[in-house]
Amino acid sequence: MLLPDWAALNAVVDWLAHGVWDLAWWQIVLYTLFTTHITIAAVTIFLHRSQAHRALELGAVPSHFFRFWLWVGTGMQTKEWVSIHRKHHAKCETEDDPHSPQTRGLNTVMWRGAELYRAEARNAETLKKFGHGTPDDWVERNVYSRFAWQGVGLMLILDVILFGGIGLTVWAVQMLWIPFWAAGVVNGVGHFWGYRNFEAVDASTNLVPWGIVIGGEELHNNHHTYPTSAKFSVKKYEFDIGWVYISAMQKVGWAKVKKLPPKMLLGEVKPVADEKTLEALIANRYEVMAGYARGVRQACREELDALKARKADVSAMRAANRWLHRDSEKVPARWHQKLAEARAAHPVLDKMITMREELRQLWLNTSHSREQLTSDLQAWCQRAEASGIAALQEFSRKLRAARA
Repeated sequence: MLLPDWAALNAVVDWLAHGVWDLAWWQIVLYTLFTTHITIAAVTIFLHRSQAHRALELGAVPSHFFRFWLWVGTGMQTKEWVSIHRKHHAKCETEDDPHSPQTRGLNTVMWRGAELYRAEARNAETLKKFGHGTPDDWVERNVYSRFAWQGVGLMLILDVILFGGIGLTVWAVQMLWIPFWAAGVVNGVGHFWGYRNFEAVDASTNLVPWGIVIGGEELHNNHHTYPTSAKFSVKKYEFDIGWVYISAMQKVGWAKVKKLPPKMLLGEVKPVADEKTLEALIANRYEVMAGYARGVRQACREELDALKARKADVSAMRAANRWLHRDSEKVPARWHQKLAEARAAHPVLDKMITMREELRQLWLNTSHSREQLTSDLQAWCQRAEASGIAALQEFSRKLRAARA
């Protein structure tokens, strides 16, 4: 009778327990975080900024590396991801948006985001309309697109070889990282909760000002405001780690940035606003309106302090402090009455909000001629400076100093 080879059996058991790379638990955690962060970088730099929005051009080395890594790390196809994301921007917050929490509900997008992605990936019309310009070379057709599941299978084999049985857990985390953070958190929470630097036409928000965990995608409102920018951070206190990697690749010739967020330039204050002022206003309208919002919020705080000093009711003003600087269509219906009360009780705020909407009409009135819009801007500045409201007067003078 043959006796079992206990030495060989022990070796197999030891390999299943530890793999060929016998690491401590915290080292395995670090490895998992490192590999998932590479996946995040591949998504934000290659799929999102480079492929979907053409904000930068990547050299052959990073492009081929990212494509390979996405094949083994996610199984996603470039054309599918790009098509779905472009459709999201084109149809944002409508019923045709593949993953808007405004129409589908936050829970659906947060926990079933991967299902929404796969369903839209099967839409041939979406791929045909929005998938132009994505890689279509031999390796894409014959490897990455043809053998999608085999890529993640290779990652599974590698993880098991390296870590043994625990490698299954490592692989599961790697596979769930993008569905949770990108499909769930960014697409879901990033259109539902957070802060907004700019009054973009959709419901996008910045989750936190430090874009590290999701590679800079945390700055989602900034991105939806300037979608073709390679850099997502716009404020001094914001950090976009994806931009750090792009800057490093630029230095070694692996990347070429095509566009950054616009920045309004200021020169001498002109006696009268002219067509160049109008150009600067329209080109930098989001930044301009963000500056106007700061003036509205300051006025709200001053009115609120005055009410507190008189021990008067501050409920209406608290609502105003949150919503008066927003576009009217973005204000929830339940706050309309409170805002109307605040505006009726505080003429300064009412004037500022009225003039904010008048200013916004300068780029919304597409039927007006350039000459008419310039005349409208001149009249707006005259009314602002004759209003007696310091915030409006200062804003108008700064506007007359703007240049494209």
